[in-house]
Amino acid sequence: MYDALAQLIARWKDDPGGAYRSWFLWDQRIKNFRSIRVGIAEVVREIDAGTFGNVYKGSSLETVVHSIAEQRQIFKGADHAFLWKPKLRIPDIYESAENQRAFGRFLHTCSCCDTEDAVVRAVRTLADRNIKGLGPAAANMLYFLHPTLVPPFNTAIVKGYNAVTGSKVKLGSWEQYLAMRAGVMRINAEHRALLSNDLGAVAGLLFDVGLGRYQAPPRSGDTDAIAAWEADLRNVRDESAAAVKAQKIAEQEDRSHAQVQGWLRDLGRSLGFDVWVAANDRNRPLEGGRLCDGCIDALPPALEQSTGVEAVRLIDVLWLERGEFGGASPGRVAAAFEVEHTTSIYSGIVRMLDLALGVPDHAGVRLFLVAPDAREDDVRQQLARPAFRRVADFAVRFLPYGELDKHRETMARFGTGLKAVEAVSRVLV
Repeated sequence: MYDALAQLIARWKDDPGGAYRSWFLWDQRIKNFRSIRVGIAEVVREIDAGTFGNVYKGSSLETVVHSIAEQRQIFKGADHAFLWKPKLRIPDIYESAENQRAFGRFLHTCSCCDTEDAVVRAVRTLADRNIKGLGPAAANMLYFLHPTLVPPFNTAIVKGYNAVTGSKVKLGSWEQYLAMRAGVMRINAEHRALLSNDLGAVAGLLFDVGLGRYQAPPRSGDTDAIAAWEADLRNVRDESAAAVKAQKIAEQEDRSHAQVQGWLRDLGRSLGFDVWVAANDRNRPLEGGRLCDGCIDALPPALEQSTGVEAVRLIDVLWLERGEFGGASPGRVAAAFEVEHTTSIYSGIVRMLDLALGVPDHAGVRLFLVAPDAREDDVRQQLARPAFRRVADFAVRFLPYGELDKHRETMARFGTGLKAVEAVSRVLV
């Protein structure tokens, strides 16, 4: 079985339409981990303070679960388990304060612990409460806290696991999930060289098998079955034209994102600022060079020593004032830009708030959400969520692509400081 499974893994990793290339290697996947963790901490804080309320819509839980559900295809529908179903009275964490507090303790424990035993104990403690409707779908939140200990969970992953192992894991049971988790970790350990320490990779494989994109390897010595299965593997590549097209569209979107970062990079330098581009975007190709060309290579000490520096490094573009550290050394951040081409604004807002709230002397930094003109209403609706109530303190502005593209050359030639950029942007809240 395992030689055949290794063959499947190798083919799957080369498939541009498979979850490995389209999700696991997607740069935004890792970039969103911190913001989702911050969101989970906010859920815990509100439950602990008794301010969480008794509705899902508009809650901090909806914000973080919605952000998880936007993590491309493998998490599509992750929010379904948390939607309030009145006739079934599930999940019972909205009307039962006791169950709600148990859920908060569960999330808090898993956020603070760092060992496999501690995570499993927390799961078993929650499972023992038998909270109606609160099942293994919550493992999707735990995955973003402990990606090396907790695999994601959905119907397709379960079906894929059953197909690969011959198991009969059922949905909705924490005990069944824990058994599946043990088996997933065994598969991952045996194929670590082909997969990853991050259980998202093996989960992505099982997801694609569960969807029927790949057939599970035969579990017997039947040569005819093995031959048929190998033929199916060859056919997947022939049938992936649509997936290749989708991948190209995704790459075009990534290029558009980088293109806008390039506009902001060039404009910032023309206006007299030093420029930083997100650490994970620095080497993106752009116009025959790299996105980081002409940008600073390191953040100034005040930022490097701040508690939120890991998030600040991932802000799409920073403009820094020159001269505070002697000559050409970078200084205080004047403006931060998050480019939201197609993805949720949640992660970008969290990163900018880390800068504004967590770095000394940066409360006055100008914050800009840069997005296609047509996304303004969507951005405003997202910022109206209770989870973003602190945003109003910082006058976050919306900078539409159209205005930036139309005026950037004029601003670069005749503008100074941030006045020109603020003139073509709009205050959101």
